[in-house]
Amino acid sequence: MKSSATALLLPLLAASLLTLTSPAQASEAIVKKARCVACHTVDAKRVGPAYKDVAAKYRGDAGAPSKLFDKVRAGGSGNWGEIPMLPHGADKISDEDLKAAIQWILSLN
Repeated sequence: MKSSATALLLPLLAASLLTLTSPAQASEAIVKKARCVACHTVDAKRVGPAYKDVAAKYRGDAGAPSKLFDKVRAGGSGNWGEIPMLPHGADKISDEDLKAAIQWILSLN
């Protein structure tokens, strides 16, 4: 009885762990696919700020997802230095993918 319960629970546990890690992996894949990594990294400033620095700046700001969405779409300069970020339209990254990427960035510590 114990081995059959274990045989049943192990696949369920594995599936739940995959579910917990999938969004982060998926969102990191999104930023790679959209080539955001040409200017940004997780831990260090490149052309633009590190994702962790963005997360720290917007920590506790309930409006951050919307602000960042608009910033990526419109582009701009002055928040992180002199080099402007070019606008990134839906042809480069879909609304859904951009929202997922922003959630992932804001979740970084």
